[in-house]
Amino acid sequence: MKRSRVLAVLVGGVFIVAVMSLNRMLELMQGAGLKQRGETPAGQDLSHLQQKIDRLEHLLSDNNRLVATLRDSLLQRKAPWETGPKDGANGVQHANDLLDVYDLLPFDNPDGGAWKQGFEIRYQGNEWDEQPLELFLVPHSHNDPGWLKTFDSYYQDQTKHILNNMLIKLSEDSRRKMIWAEISFFSKWWNDIDDQKREIVKRLLRAGQLELVTGGWVMADEANSHYFALLDQLIEGHQWIQRHLGVKPSSGWAVDPFGHSPSMTYLLKGAGLRDMVIQRVHYAVKKHFAKQQTLEFLWRQSWDSSSRSDITCHMMPFYSYDVPHTCGPNPAICCQFDFHRLPGGRVSCPWRIPPQPITEQNVQERALLLLDQYRQKSRLFHSPVLLVSLGDDFRFVESSEWDAQFSNYQKLFDYFDQHPELHVKARFGTLSDYFKALRRRLTAAGTTLPTLRGDFFTYSDRDDHYWSGYFTSRPFYKRLDRTLEATLRATEILFSLTTAEMRRYRGDGHLVADFPAHQHFQRLTTGRRSLALFQHHDGVTGTARDPVVVDYGTRLFHSILNLRQVLQSSAHWLLLLDKSQYHYDQSKPFLKMVTPDPITSFKMILCSLFLSLIIFNPTEQLRTSVISIVVDSPDARVVDAQTGQPMTAQISAVWEEPTLASAEDFQPKYNKMIYYWFNSGLVRQVQVQFLWYGTTRNRDKSGAYLFLPGEEGAQLYSSSEPPLVRVSRGPVFSDITSCFRHFTHRVRLYHLEGHAGKSLEISNMVDIRSEVNRELAMRIVSNVASGNRFYSDLNSFQMQQRRTLAKLPLQAHFYPMTSASFLQDETSRVSLLSAQSQAVASLRPGELEVILDRRLQQDDNLGLGQGITDNKLTASLYQLLLEDRRGGAQEVGGASVQHLSLLAHLTSLSLCHPPITMVATSDSQLPKLRPFLPLQSSLPCDVHLLNLRTPSQEVALLLHRKGFDCSSAPEPPLQCSWSAHEEVDTLIYLLYVFLYY
Repeated sequence: MKRSRVLAVLVGGVFIVAVMSLNRMLELMQGAGLKQRGETPAGQDLSHLQQKIDRLEHLLSDNNRLVATLRDSLLQRKAPWETGPKDGANGVQHANDLLDVYDLLPFDNPDGGAWKQGFEIRYQGNEWDEQPLELFLVPHSHNDPGWLKTFDSYYQDQTKHILNNMLIKLSEDSRRKMIWAEISFFSKWWNDIDDQKREIVKRLLRAGQLELVTGGWVMADEANSHYFALLDQLIEGHQWIQRHLGVKPSSGWAVDPFGHSPSMTYLLKGAGLRDMVIQRVHYAVKKHFAKQQTLEFLWRQSWDSSSRSDITCHMMPFYSYDVPHTCGPNPAICCQFDFHRLPGGRVSCPWRIPPQPITEQNVQERALLLLDQYRQKSRLFHSPVLLVSLGDDFRFVESSEWDAQFSNYQKLFDYFDQHPELHVKARFGTLSDYFKALRRRLTAAGTTLPTLRGDFFTYSDRDDHYWSGYFTSRPFYKRLDRTLEATLRATEILFSLTTAEMRRYRGDGHLVADFPAHQHFQRLTTGRRSLALFQHHDGVTGTARDPVVVDYGTRLFHSILNLRQVLQSSAHWLLLLDKSQYHYDQSKPFLKMVTPDPITSFKMILCSLFLSLIIFNPTEQLRTSVISIVVDSPDARVVDAQTGQPMTAQISAVWEEPTLASAEDFQPKYNKMIYYWFNSGLVRQVQVQFLWYGTTRNRDKSGAYLFLPGEEGAQLYSSSEPPLVRVSRGPVFSDITSCFRHFTHRVRLYHLEGHAGKSLEISNMVDIRSEVNRELAMRIVSNVASGNRFYSDLNSFQMQQRRTLAKLPLQAHFYPMTSASFLQDETSRVSLLSAQSQAVASLRPGELEVILDRRLQQDDNLGLGQGITDNKLTASLYQLLLEDRRGGAQEVGGASVQHLSLLAHLTSLSLCHPPITMVATSDSQLPKLRPFLPLQSSLPCDVHLLNLRTPSQEVALLLHRKGFDCSSAPEPPLQCSWSAHEEVDTLIYLLYVFLYY
């Protein structure tokens, strides 16, 4: 540490001296020129000046060489794995924050030579004399469950052939290995193969030749996906692996998601994984980590001051996960060792130097050329253990590729083994092989990896190409994704409660014969897998081709319909089985009615407004909500099913089309809405504006992935025609609806007690199908003095601070928002809570901006081959919450940690999980309905019942205890408490006993 500081000071000193010397030389030259002017012929004057310039260039060259030498001395000092990045005698590390890295980086992107986005790597050659280079070449094939083709088409055309060949080729040589990530494909293939092939799979797993990595149903997107869906697809994959193969993944593999979230690492660590590999990180961040030799680190959660949540993370240093960008810094050389590109094949090297088959005549030259790349790459890491991947999208389809890759590499490895003076041990391996060797080397050296907090958004692969467009692309399907998620969770809970009640009432562990449990479970499984498949990093991202998007959408929609049937059936049977009304007579196949007990308070409620209407509150909180139903008469009234007394209701018109309005009543340029907010005796003004973004005039333009706005930035929305404005007032809610050509904007205030009446509901119905290369945004403008900072959520699991930096382009400041973002100063906070994922930014203090929809005519040259023009009429829904603040953020390990308030958590919960209305069949024999009470009170405010999931005859209870901000407290106080550790433990125990009684 001290040596590095001294060397840095020395380099800085040399640089200052050099600059001062050059300035002095220029002054002398200018003085000499002035003295000579008019005293010598012009030719001699020019000749003298040329000599001075030549000398200056020579001195500049010498200075550059000096700086380069000092830099190389810094890189070539004692090998890092011999000393380790220790802080003091015990090697304990303080966690670094990626926000500080962003503040540090210049983002200047100079040309790095062969490694365009990096720098020249040098080594002396003796770094591996004491500890040889240990290399693991990891074969893989990245299979997208939908992108250019649908999931089923990819499977039939490519994936099944890859897996069939895998059985044959791995069995031919025990030294061959491979990893596989996508369980959606693997499970489909498993269903197609016979028992003999299944036994071969198990044998390869036991031998360590095949490793299933991550174990998720898909390689999930980490920006748009809600943590419920991320966890559910992980559970679906892990349960399938355990049920059919009896193994458990230990390493994660995420080489294609467009940015990485610590929420995913938390779930992986909880699922038993110890290590992971990531790839798509901003090129400037990669370069910085490579220079610091911190590409391997312990990724820690922002709220955790201990190492409990740490997971070992390996960041690939170069541009891509394909072969040209994985063996070393020079892709032109690495491509020569992708033997799938041998002359005569369908793919070749863009650098026009093809691979050569390895022979006895060229093996030495080829081996040394490859070893040079391995050694250069090794200099970017602390350990002499090196991970190199071998693969790309849908590789190893043909038997010939297996032979070409494995046989040629084995010849190179054999040559290394025959020449110990090269100090390299290379072999095929899996991720477990690599991390086991890495951990062994680090332990032997007494080295501790550095610790890091933060996320890796927003991703950029080159220049100003920031991948912030996909945070919003295809918003219709992003909204449908969350609808399925909410429906699936509600169905899981209700189905689990119903089956548990049936087993308890029968007393013999069996279900009621008439209940279609098997059929319902199949629908649940299909719903889980439809949601899981859409979490793929080309699914929920909106970055697949049009037919693939239609296939995804069809699966989502059908699953919602099927799950609604399960919900309705479960609700019907659960109410019949309510022990306060019925008992089960084993001598008869029907249920008998008994006298009902008095009504008590309840948490999760099934109740009836009419005999044909059932309302299910899927949250764990007792709450007051507004239920909307369509009636065919304005004279309808609502009565309480128990007392017969009228209930508060409001009749509102359903508008199919906005009515044309007179231009005399409105201003012709109507582009913002101003609302006044009364809170704690203060009046605050909030504006809502709508904006257009165009795309750049440069060759590369916005597309499904990229957001490349024009130089003019955002333009305020304006319309030559005035909007229609409707105002509604009533005892339940009041709202203002503004109808424009491209969107209908509504703001509604509910007149309810409790947290439901504390926020402002904002809804938009957007239609930009008539536009060309435009994106519609909504901006919230407040007087909050937020500076250059705001907060957005990561997967609805945690909040992450964001900073607006002048050195970054506009598109770099948009981040993923799954469900929440907020601005704050010392006295107030404005939170925008969302029912769908989309891009969010705060480009100026006091402002929040979300992209509502995008319509782009061209491809952005990232492989999709099309624009996004399949826009639909799309709804978006928000709650806007204003809170007073007292106090600051919680400090954890030197980092400032922010959370939503309890009020914001409850508001977001109600927004994402609204009450579910079900209509009973007309021939239903339901009696007069009453509430069903699984528990007699709400859970604590900070405990969320994430799911009650039925694998088969068991039930998985998933609780999430949320961190919350204590600096604001609503008046009157919330009607629920927050938990202590012992209260959570008690709740888990009570629910467990209830379900398994």
